Amino acid sequence: MNRTNHILPDYDELRRMYRLSHQGYDLLSNNGWKSFSDAFLHYINQRSQYKKWIRKNEPFGPELKIISEECKKFHYTPKISIVMPTWNTCEPYLRAAIESILAQAYGNWELCISDGNSTKQHVKRVLYEYSSKDPRIMVKFLTENEGIAGNSNEAISLATGEFVGFLDHDDELLPFALYDVVKALNDNNNLCLIYSDEDKIDTNGKRVEPFFKPDWSPDLFNSCNYLCHFTVIRKRILDEIGGFARGYDGSQDYDLFLRATETIKGDEIYHIPRILYHWRMIPESTAAACSAKPYARIAAKKALSDSMMRRGIEISEISDGLWPGCYRTKYALIGDPKVSILIPNRDNTEILKNCIDSILSKTNYINFEIVVIDNQSRSEAAKNYYVDLIKTDRVKLLYYDYPFNYSAMNNFAASKTSSDYILFLNNDTEIISGEWLSAMLEHVQRNEVGAVGGKLLFKNGTIQHCGIVLGLGEHKVAGHIYHNYSDFNGYMGIINLIRNCSAVTAACMLTKRSAFKMVGGFDEVNLPIAFNDVDYCLKLRQHGYYIVYTPYAQMYHHESLSRGSDNSPDAQKRFSDEANYMITKWGKFLDKDSFYSPNLSKTRGDCSIIL
Repeated sequence: MNRTNHILPDYDELRRMYRLSHQGYDLLSNNGWKSFSDAFLHYINQRSQYKKWIRKNEPFGPELKIISEECKKFHYTPKISIVMPTWNTCEPYLRAAIESILAQAYGNWELCISDGNSTKQHVKRVLYEYSSKDPRIMVKFLTENEGIAGNSNEAISLATGEFVGFLDHDDELLPFALYDVVKALNDNNNLCLIYSDEDKIDTNGKRVEPFFKPDWSPDLFNSCNYLCHFTVIRKRILDEIGGFARGYDGSQDYDLFLRATETIKGDEIYHIPRILYHWRMIPESTAAACSAKPYARIAAKKALSDSMMRRGIEISEISDGLWPGCYRTKYALIGDPKVSILIPNRDNTEILKNCIDSILSKTNYINFEIVVIDNQSRSEAAKNYYVDLIKTDRVKLLYYDYPFNYSAMNNFAASKTSSDYILFLNNDTEIISGEWLSAMLEHVQRNEVGAVGGKLLFKNGTIQHCGIVLGLGEHKVAGHIYHNYSDFNGYMGIINLIRNCSAVTAACMLTKRSAFKMVGGFDEVNLPIAFNDVDYCLKLRQHGYYIVYTPYAQMYHHESLSRGSDNSPDAQKRFSDEANYMITKWGKFLDKDSFYSPNLSKTRGDCSIIL
């Protein structure tokens, strides 16, 4: 199976750099040091926390016996066919893989093994031994090695189960893996694809690097194969798509899952938020290093490109992403639609000028207009600047002569423009990447996308925004992950991946006018200042739209420079009232963010493991 190394940079490399730095080596700049330091501390925290998480959350001993008894009470007991191609597998690893199936609490399974004519004699000996002991273990010995795709298809040909799961010949399933799968099917027998969280076993046999995944996130999946292990697919689907395809060596499972999810509805895909699979880190595996199989990245891009072609989606290119093992699917722009960039402002001439100058000088996409919404400016400098500003044919000036209400100001400005796309932008932003607007537009033009947000950085290079998580923070409404952290890819690289979020900040948010009108814009009555962007995104989600975050739209955000901080009693009460309104309106949604694992903390913003 293709194995994407989701955690970067490499832990051993981090330890080496840390050791050298304390010996007096000047390895990094100040910003570079902070990035490295944050990454290193993140590793240390995750490793120590994971041991505690295992003890607290995983059943063992008597609890496994209880689970075995529960299996007998299932009203639906489908057979699960585990497919495992083998070739010259190390004997201890091969035995461990098979024993992990024999140890399953759920008993209606079969293990379908196809051996690609292994040259190491112990492989056939071990396979004969186990297949003779348990009739549920079936082995097909091939006369030649047909490659992972071919060998896997030969194993699938043995399968008689209603569902098929995939196990690499040197990996292991946890004893409750099939129980969790069948339990999910008993809750919803319409499911066609089920996947779980996973971790790795290092060369010392220790469990490390847990990958706690989000629920189905199509844009994340187009960025990397985050489904990976443990994945179970309805056999009927496998037969319809023809199993594994040749020509995608190293990424054959990515190609398979892409073809499967093209035919499966989103509500037929289910995520089990529990570790069910151990992925063994051996030198030749990409679980240990991405560089182990460089051809896998070429195959992955081919699989993505072919998938887009089958779905009739026009793309510009599929390229390597911002870290090894991830990808950028760049969608083709449809025509050159006009974008209205709405910027509220009050006085703050220099801040606004810096923002507008950066837009005009750096933006590659040219069909846009800037609409400044003046909110009772009094300074002569602002008035003089406006006189010069409106001489620019791309800039319009609107006056909102009422007390500050972010929602009302933007609703007002949106009603005075006619373009198909509206971009809400704070005046204390400064463009970094020339493609920022086109990088957002390529996604919001997609029928299924309602809004798009970008990567916002503080001037020192730390993160201001890379997506919003529901229920995060003291108020338990929503918050920015990695706020004030360095740009070091983050947990499983999510800072630098195109992915789906529950919400993005309106400090830089591009949306469809049609969607904006459909949901009634921002709530100017109940949410004049805070959480209006979260509320808007949740309204879009209710109507079936996805929210997309892209790291390719980059800008600085000098947060709150324009109006300053307001800690007055009235402001604190207003914020509290708005938070309470959100909790009352969206409570059940705030409790569970589909795009953020329930195993990760909502009291911290660093994606640390929750205990």
